[in-house]
Amino acid sequence: MPNHSFDGSSQPTTTRGFVEVRGAREHNLKEVDVDIPRNALVVFSGVSGSGKSSLAFGTVYAEAQRRYFESVAPYARRLIDQVGVPDVDAISGLPPAVALQQQRGATNARSSVGSVTTLSSLVRMMYSRAGAYPANQPMLYAEDFSPNTPQGACTTCHGLGRVYEVTEASMVPDPSLSIRERAIAAWPPAWHGQNLRDILVTLGYDVDRPWKDLPKKDRDWILFTEETPTAPVYAGLSPTETRAAVKRKLEPSYMGTFTGARRYVLHTFANTQSALMRKRVSRFMEGKPCPACHGKRLKPEALAVTFAGVDIGEFMHMSLDQLATLLEPIAHGDFRAHAAGSGAGRDATRRDRTERAASGRATHSIAPDVRRTSALSEEKRLAAQRLAIGVVGRLHQLRGLGLGYLTLDRATPTLSAGELQRLRLATQLSSMLFGVVYVLDEPSAGLHPSDSQALYDALDTLRDAGNSVFVVEHDLELMRRAQWLVDVGPDAGERGGRVLYSGAPAGLREVGESRTARYLFDEMPAPASRRREPSGWLELQGIHRHNLRGVDARVPLGVLTAVTGISGSGKSSLMAQALPELLLLHLGHEPEDEPAEGASEGPTVVEITRGHLAGDVDAVQRLVQVDQKPIGRTPRSNLATYTGLFDHVRKLFAATPDARRRRFDAGRFSFNVPKGRCETCEGEGFVSVELLFMPSVYASCPTCHGARYNEATLKVRWNGRHIAEVLAMTVDDACDFFTREDAVVRPLQVLREIGLGYLRLGQPATELSGGEAQRIKLATELQRSQRGRNLYVLDEPTTGLHASDVDRLMVQLQRLVDAGNTVVMIEHDMRAVAQADWVIDVGPGAGDAGGRVVADGVPSQVATVSHGRTAGFLARELARGEAGGRDRRRKHG
Repeated sequence: MPNHSFDGSSQPTTTRGFVEVRGAREHNLKEVDVDIPRNALVVFSGVSGSGKSSLAFGTVYAEAQRRYFESVAPYARRLIDQVGVPDVDAISGLPPAVALQQQRGATNARSSVGSVTTLSSLVRMMYSRAGAYPANQPMLYAEDFSPNTPQGACTTCHGLGRVYEVTEASMVPDPSLSIRERAIAAWPPAWHGQNLRDILVTLGYDVDRPWKDLPKKDRDWILFTEETPTAPVYAGLSPTETRAAVKRKLEPSYMGTFTGARRYVLHTFANTQSALMRKRVSRFMEGKPCPACHGKRLKPEALAVTFAGVDIGEFMHMSLDQLATLLEPIAHGDFRAHAAGSGAGRDATRRDRTERAASGRATHSIAPDVRRTSALSEEKRLAAQRLAIGVVGRLHQLRGLGLGYLTLDRATPTLSAGELQRLRLATQLSSMLFGVVYVLDEPSAGLHPSDSQALYDALDTLRDAGNSVFVVEHDLELMRRAQWLVDVGPDAGERGGRVLYSGAPAGLREVGESRTARYLFDEMPAPASRRREPSGWLELQGIHRHNLRGVDARVPLGVLTAVTGISGSGKSSLMAQALPELLLLHLGHEPEDEPAEGASEGPTVVEITRGHLAGDVDAVQRLVQVDQKPIGRTPRSNLATYTGLFDHVRKLFAATPDARRRRFDAGRFSFNVPKGRCETCEGEGFVSVELLFMPSVYASCPTCHGARYNEATLKVRWNGRHIAEVLAMTVDDACDFFTREDAVVRPLQVLREIGLGYLRLGQPATELSGGEAQRIKLATELQRSQRGRNLYVLDEPTTGLHASDVDRLMVQLQRLVDAGNTVVMIEHDMRAVAQADWVIDVGPGAGDAGGRVVADGVPSQVATVSHGRTAGFLARELARGEAGGRDRRRKHG
């Protein structure tokens, strides 16, 4: 691009150099030529789907990675996940690159904050080399302090920290019910559960008496027997009729085999291939801290060693903020805290035990009165100080990014994508690399505005260390702080893919095509709150979950509510977990949350919500949770199949004269059914070519050439197009093509209105971002006939959205409320919050410093609460909106 200047830079452009991209065609990029400065903070902006990620990640980062891997030994390349070769003519001036993306990666139940940041290794070394050992105990190696190794793991719980048992209370939550009324909740639903109840009738048990009134002997046998008797089943007969049939030895409907409830739970958990089924039965397995290690996951020998007065199990349970307080004296050479049970160590231990006792966590310690070794040797003092300095330095980076509320043993599957990315960013800040291009994917995602300054400082630190920082971002404040903007667009998909501007941020004001400019320079203030009056209230009473301890909250019905608070404050625990769980139970459903990744290692630790839901609960008929989980896990799932519009499309093709003559039904036009799909690629459209030492190449199927269907199916056309051509259409194109088919065009129109007109109908679910998946789910809801009385809960719906897309989304959410529904959105974007009818601010801090409702009311009321972290930012947004309104009124007279 011609503009090679930096506003306010003290360093001449010529000494910085540029990454020069020529002829980039990745995804929707249209022969892009652009020069991007090195050693600068560069933000790639543009609407969702414009091509900015294709440029930053798919082209620049992919090419840097490809060049690096060329220097790696061929055998080693086989062990590394490679991104492939970007479609670009040339890139010059490209340093090595590091990508920090939003994806979760291969997390599992044993992966934790400590392992992601590598702090766990440093802490284990600290305890091994500089810990205070009991007298006569030999020194332990670092791996002896890891619960993930045979040397360190507690032999009772195998390093999980919890043991599980199946009890009568867990399997029969309501003993006032009879067996026929499904008192035994642990038994399977539907036919299998009915079969077990019918067998009990044949065996002579009373299935109509309340469970609590049955003899204990009967209750114990039904729940805990290991016997598996086979008995005749007389389907549809009453108990009296069944007893008569047994006595007369009539021919049964079938012979059924009985399974005790505990046996069913344990057998299903151990053997099922269904993660959801495993999740369901794990609810009936009561978890409690391991009696041997008291939840600390390690052998007694490791837990007998202390550092700063605490054992490593207690150390890993403490928040990062608490750890910094504990270790800073030692890092500065004050070793009084390192004496067992004294000083800061004892105080921190007492505080930690008190807090964990209040939250129901284990407070035991191993061998508390054991005699310690004598005063530290000079060698151990030096090691302790050096290691403490290393840990404190890493903690400083993490706390600076707003993550001080986390603990080192927090499992990574429980973290948000934004939290994980910031953990990785902190690790890079500690590595102090030089001359690297860091490519970041929306690092502000999930971050409250009050924590943004720490993020900005971290990015500046990376740049000032001699690195190039390329950020794909929607955060307007970060754009204003950037030294260079690359704006891609103007729109999404085929209507995007061009670099509209590359230069200092101020210059973007002159680019009329840019969707970003009008928001960056405050030309598009947010619409004001409509201030609808609630039609009723849901009352959450005495809620206990995570850091919520007896919280009360009111949720207005019939309005749009925004729930705010810093990361870790408890807003998701309250509104995305406690509220839906209690409401689902009231509606007679089990919560249908998916199991966390890695849950197969042990029973899922289900956090139980304690508390009550009161108020106008009966005014809600249906709960809809709209989150950012994928709409499918394989390329066979796509936008057309998820929304249901593909069913109507296939019926249109099946109704053509050509299809009827060939006797093709609607199933013929599904790429998941053998009769219509290509046999070579089985409907995938591509084949994988393994190249051993190079990335696998996905080539278009040599038979169907990517069409996914066999030749006979593709001969059938509707309005001149075959089924594969329809799947290749964008939503915008399909709206015009199916203009007279209401059943097809209705969902397409909603998808277009919500800003997804650029997506292809057959776009695989695996290619969709979390924000795109969430909007597809919302569009699927919006196309339904709206009768009101639904409660929609959305968790950070604006994540990954450009400001113009946020406006589109808000229009749709307001439509839902206008139709008589209730919408609750957990949100950090103050532009969206300002448009809500009601705001609930949770906090004021994170972790133990949060978990309270700080303020609630209309936006202007919450903006005045002095002790809330949200108030100042909301007030600023409201003032911006009022100023914009005055300007609009002035322009229009």
